[in-house]
Amino acid sequence: MQDFIIFPCNMSNFAWRERHYVMVKKNVLFYFVIVMLLCGCGQHNVKPEVFTTEVMNGYTPVKDQGRGSTCWIYAMLAAIETEHMGRGDSVNLSPFYVERCMLDSIARYEYFAGGRSGINFCGTGMRLVNAIERWGVVPYDSYYMGEGVNVNVVCSKLRRAVAGAPRYDAAVSRAQQVLDSAFGPVPFNVYMYSAEYTPQEFARSVCAPGEYIALTSFTHHPFYRSFILEVPDNTDRDMFYNIPIDSLEARVITAVRNHRGVCWEGDISEPGFSFRQGTATLPAVTATTQQSRQRAFEQRQTTDDHCMSITGLARDSRGRRYFVMKNSWGTDNPYGGLMYMSEDYFRMKTIAVYLSGEQPS
Repeated sequence: MQDFIIFPCNMSNFAWRERHYVMVKKNVLFYFVIVMLLCGCGQHNVKPEVFTTEVMNGYTPVKDQGRGSTCWIYAMLAAIETEHMGRGDSVNLSPFYVERCMLDSIARYEYFAGGRSGINFCGTGMRLVNAIERWGVVPYDSYYMGEGVNVNVVCSKLRRAVAGAPRYDAAVSRAQQVLDSAFGPVPFNVYMYSAEYTPQEFARSVCAPGEYIALTSFTHHPFYRSFILEVPDNTDRDMFYNIPIDSLEARVITAVRNHRGVCWEGDISEPGFSFRQGTATLPAVTATTQQSRQRAFEQRQTTDDHCMSITGLARDSRGRRYFVMKNSWGTDNPYGGLMYMSEDYFRMKTIAVYLSGEQPS
């Protein structure tokens, strides 16, 4: 999943800071700057919306993905964690293990492609599920690298290392050096509750093959059938089951109320999406019909930008429904890193959701 991140820095840097203005000679300009600063300060003091919680499911501490397009890893792992917490099984999973395994595989492919394929680290929630089935997963404490791994930099280093390798074994060796420097050696076994597992064995206990399904809602394909969703980040060409938006929303609400984990994927390019304020809303005049969301998708006004997990349901002071989202941009917003997405925003800007269970009939 490609993140829609404007600033080349961690999302925690979204916290507003007063800028220092250079003294100017003309008094008029000086006072103008002072007025603008005061107006800015007033905006900073706007009180956040107070929400009434309907459902709040368990979730692990909010993490910071840092620099890199890895929201789809963090969000899908968070959904799996919430799923297990709803079953009474506490689990906290390492995004770094999955990142390293995938980068290693991509680097090997890059060598055989002669450096022409490009190291693409975008993805959807299903790409994470596919990765777990292939390489397994480990607990967070078993492979923790802090919050500072810059995956974009690692990708650049891998490109250079592989491009300059004379042989495959040399390319593999150089790639391992880059990955060891960034992530550290991969654990061969993990230990949970006095038991020893390989990463693949541990993965089967937290994410069984075929456990999670991908749902979407667009009318350019028939409903109640699967199709390959035409978004750039569907790099594995996964199939998505197509249902009406009313059914998709109802399925998500039921899952959240039953304490299940859900991963959301969609558009965050709207002005009403604000991590600083912790909310995602649309203008009141926005229509949120099946036809309007289809039109926005076809006109590329709804794009595949970001992934988050859904941890709860809430109401604002007017009684309007919101989905509580666990983001992966750190905790520097009014809700400790959580975000509140309005029902209209969800219905209009959702690309897909991922949750455990069978396809609806």
